[in-house]
Formats: sequence, structure tokens, C-alpha cells
Amino acid sequence: MSITYDFKDQVALVTGAASGMGLATARAFATAGAAVTLADISADALQMAVDEIRSAGGNAMGVRCDVSDESQVAAMVERTVAAFGRLDAAFNNAGVQAPASDVADQPAEAFDRVNAINLRGVWACVKHELAQMRKQGSGAIVNCSSIGGLTGRAQLAAYHASKHGVIGLTRSVALEYAEQGIRVNAVCPGTIDTPMVSDMLDRGMLAMDDLLRDLPMKRLGKGEEIADAVLWLCSSGSTFVTGQALAVDGGFTVQ
Repeated sequence: MSITYDFKDQVALVTGAASGMGLATARAFATAGAAVTLADISADALQMAVDEIRSAGGNAMGVRCDVSDESQVAAMVERTVAAFGRLDAAFNNAGVQAPASDVADQPAEAFDRVNAINLRGVWACVKHELAQMRKQGSGAIVNCSSIGGLTGRAQLAAYHASKHGVIGLTRSVALEYAEQGIRVNAVCPGTIDTPMVSDMLDRGMLAMDDLLRDLPMKRLGKGEEIADAVLWLCSSGSTFVTGQALAVDGGFTVQ
């Protein structure tokens, strides 16, 4: 069954939008009628993504942004509002994985990097998106956590710490803005067929046989399935939903 949403005359912002779940979500917003800002650190991949959406008839622009730099995040939101007039929906998706490491051996620089992007970067995006949405008295934000925000895994403590932090941030901000017409939720993807997961498989950080053994649905998720969840959380179909961490994981976390 194909699910359709209507985001006509609305404006969406997606970080980490040049590939994977971010690109799938940017495409979905554009297909649903939204004007979309795609943000990513990779300028070349970003331009290709914007060109693809425009060639399909969508209204999109690209902004190169390193979310670990708050000044770049502020400029990203400002450019979005300058171009499109408002901001109705945001998917704060940009993130990185930390190299697998015994905690006792992990350098502080590795912990700081993954948290600078995955947690502080989400905080910076939320901060500046809320400043605009507060003026409007409306908006919906979805932060990308992970099943790593709901569980733990050996040798990935820094990554899991960052993703648990995203859920705590989401819940606190949701409470703060619940009376102001702004909803804030998190999506917790399971193992999704994305370039990041492919890279982890190539480097031996993950093994496909192990992944499939642990997945009740016996397949990887698709970026489009995360996009469907994000659009629902930003849509009129979820107007009484805020502060939630929605697992989209093929049943992994219910075992």
C-alpha cells in the first residue's frame, strides 16, 4: 500500500540529506509538495541530490553545513527561512558512527567527534529550528536517534551514548514546547540499507549473517521506510504525538 502525505505550502529541512535516510526523506517531502532544504557536509553529493529532486519537479535547495559548528547551523536555518519564508518540519538526521573500540582504549577525540555531530549537532539544529517555529507558533521536529538509543552494544559505547542523549534531548524539548504548537519526536532506525551500514559491513564492523539472524523480519530496512515514519511524525496524522522515540527496526527491540 502506498502512503501519501500533503505538505503543500510547507517548508521542510533535512540534515545529512545527500544520501541514505536523509535523501529518502528529502525526496519524500518534495514529492508530498514541500519546499525542501537539503543540508550535508559533502558539497558534491549534496548538489547531486538537489539536482535529482529538482529534475523530478520538486522545489529544493542545498546548504552545505557541518552540524558540529553552531554558526553553520544558524546560517542553514536562516537561509531556509530567507528562501522559503518559514520552517514547518525538520528531520535532524546527520550523524556518524564511531570506530569500534574497547572503552578503556578509546581516545577522547573519538568520543568527542561522535558526540559533537550526533548529539551536540542535533541540539544546535533543534535550538535554531525552534527559534523560527516559536515565532510561527507551529512546527514539527524529528530527531534521528537509533536502536542504539534504546539498547547498548559492546565496543560502540560512544555512539550509543550519543543516541541515548538524542532521546533525552527530544523528550525534554517536547515538554518545553508542547503548549506552543510545536511537536518534537525521535525516530530510532534499526539496521537500514544505507551507505553507512555498507561501509560498516565492508570494514568488518558488522556481519550480514549476524544482522539477519538478529532481525525478526530477516531483512534490512529501507531508507524509504524511515522517511515514511518521519513524514507521519511531521504530518496532521500525528498531532497528539510528541516526546516519543519511535523504533523503526523490523522488531529488533521487542525481542
